[in-house]
Amino acid sequence: MIENKKRPNPIDVHVGSRIRLRRTMLGMSQEKLGESLGITFQQIQKYEKGTNRVGASRLQNISSILNVPVSFFFEDAPGEQSSGLSGMAEASSSNYVVDFLSSSEGLQLNRAFVKITDPKVRRKVVELVKALAAEADSE
Repeated sequence: MIENKKRPNPIDVHVGSRIRLRRTMLGMSQEKLGESLGITFQQIQKYEKGTNRVGASRLQNISSILNVPVSFFFEDAPGEQSSGLSGMAEASSSNYVVDFLSSSEGLQLNRAFVKITDPKVRRKVVELVKALAAEADSE
C-alpha cells in the first residue's frame, strides 16, 4: 500500500532544524540565505521543516554561508550513537538546548555573548549565570 503523505525522515528534520538554529543565531532571514544559495525562501522553509532533503553539495554551500562545519548539522541527530550512552535524558537535553537557542531570549543572549571577545569576561558571564541559576534553585 502506498502512503499519500510521506513523513519526513527524522534526519532530514534534524538537519533542517539545525539549519534554522544556525541561521537564526546569525540573525539571517530565510530570504537572505535563499539569495546566497540562488533559491527561494520557500525552499529554505522546506529544508528547515525537513519536507525537502538537502543534497550534499547544497549542505556544503549552506555550511560555508553559515560558517559552520557540515558536521554541525548532524550533531545530536536521532539514532546517533556518540558514546554508547545515548538515551532519553540525552535526547531531551539536546532538544532543550535547541528549543532555548531558538527562543527570543536564547537568541538575544547568544548574540550578546558572542560579541564579548575577552575570554576572561566570557568566563565571568558564565560564572554569573551559574550563580544566578544556583540561587534560583535554592529558593
